[in-house]
Amino acid sequence: MKTKFIFVTGGVVSSIGKGLAAASLGALLEARGLRVTLQKLDPYINVDPGTMSPFQHGEVFVTDDGAETDLDLGHYERYTNARLSRKSNFTTGQVYFSVIEKERRGDYLGGTVQVIPHITDEIKSKIIDNAKGADIAIVEVGGTVGDIESLPFLEAIRQFRADRGAGNVLYLHVTLVPYIKTAGELKSKPTQHSVKELQEIGIQPDILLCRSEQELPRELRAKIALFCNVAEKSVIPSADAEHIYAVPLALHREGLDEEVVDKLNIWAKAPDLGPWQEVVAKLRNPAHGEVRIGIVGKYVNLADSYKSLNEALVHGGIANDCRVTLFLIDAEKIELEGVGPLEEFDAILVPGGFGERGSEGKIKAIEFARTRNIPFFGICLGMQMAVVEYARNVCGLTDACSSEFKPDSAHPVIHLMEEQKSVSRKGGTMRLGAYPCTLLKGSFAQKAYGSLDISERHRHRYEFNNGYRDLLTGKGLLLSGINREGDLVEIVEVPGHPWFLGCQFHPEFKSKPLNPHPLFRAFVAAALENKGKSVKSEV
Repeated sequence: MKTKFIFVTGGVVSSIGKGLAAASLGALLEARGLRVTLQKLDPYINVDPGTMSPFQHGEVFVTDDGAETDLDLGHYERYTNARLSRKSNFTTGQVYFSVIEKERRGDYLGGTVQVIPHITDEIKSKIIDNAKGADIAIVEVGGTVGDIESLPFLEAIRQFRADRGAGNVLYLHVTLVPYIKTAGELKSKPTQHSVKELQEIGIQPDILLCRSEQELPRELRAKIALFCNVAEKSVIPSADAEHIYAVPLALHREGLDEEVVDKLNIWAKAPDLGPWQEVVAKLRNPAHGEVRIGIVGKYVNLADSYKSLNEALVHGGIANDCRVTLFLIDAEKIELEGVGPLEEFDAILVPGGFGERGSEGKIKAIEFARTRNIPFFGICLGMQMAVVEYARNVCGLTDACSSEFKPDSAHPVIHLMEEQKSVSRKGGTMRLGAYPCTLLKGSFAQKAYGSLDISERHRHRYEFNNGYRDLLTGKGLLLSGINREGDLVEIVEVPGHPWFLGCQFHPEFKSKPLNPHPLFRAFVAAALENKGKSVKSEV
């Protein structure tokens, strides 16, 4: 089957849910037996989000091939079986960078380089390259229609219909239908203006996905269809769902996937949504109650900073048929006020991050979890801080630290990776992407994975200092995961503890609601067991 393209745009406001809509549509089309790939086009001029603050852009999602990408790629991988790569996300910065390099090489034979056709052709070539081998390529255009930054992207996707033919290209526009309390009704005017912006560019949307707090009345759908020049059945309501994993089912009930396959003239089977129904059933009525997990970090004021992590913990709950309630705790607050707030949690997690701020609070939280036998999970920087805590409080190296924070530390138990010492540029220069790891038989990690050999995604510059291996292991720290090629410590554990594990990689990037990651499955199981012990002691 010739690849067909679905372009997803957004209007009225940012953060309207284009990424979730694209991912949910991908899930529905896969459930019909189609091969799907997804791609995100970001209008900002940064080459990638790798050097951007989490407060600016949320988390940075990492692919197997080491690309630092937009967090929406996390949605795409969680909802579908697509294995995404650096081709799956590109920015204005990358496009212009590529075109300028071609101009410097003389590829344009002395011609004047312009937005049309050179920039738009570059955009189209990247879209086509990523779509190879797929039945359906879903392409999300970042930003909001009307933004000056996204105009070259919109022009490029406008040209796609002429290039590929009407039956092979579909435009899906996600828009907002706000409820105005003072008027007591939903208003369609923002949607009308947003569609008008698209039409002025030359794009007539085929389907409108209307986000709203309430159900759209039939008469309002008819009005939107009339004023926006679409069929009434192509106005798809998307009211706020009880949970993001209920969105594919909700959109299927509203007929989105049926409308898409009809407009693209695709013969496909009815979707098998049984696995998604099972996920939603467990989220609604978990058989084993609730566990409370405290996340001690530094980016707690923006939930998107830990998007994949939060979702992976929810997946761990799905695997254990329990509800996971997350509490974000500012590590600096632990520094100032102590570990009292941690008393109420069934488990504690310290996530990744960069910089010294809050590091001492994380170390205090780790010591609390270790000495009080509370299940603990440290990820990337969280693993490094666990090593520092152990070195200080078990091995007696009271001034142990990471050289990231104290370059002149007497005991840098965490230090800069050798290949990083000559690196001066920040973008895309960390240890990035998937690397193999060999596990120690009988360890927490090996029991969780059920395997001795794994592969996980990394994003870091600093690592466990092998010069302290003998001292730390002599005092009981278990090095349960090793990258054999570089002789790098990937996982540390505390034997005899109910569950204490730190990993240098980011397992949250590979977790899915339909296939929870083994470490999150095991961590939540340990939290559930710990909760059971505390309940028994109260009785």
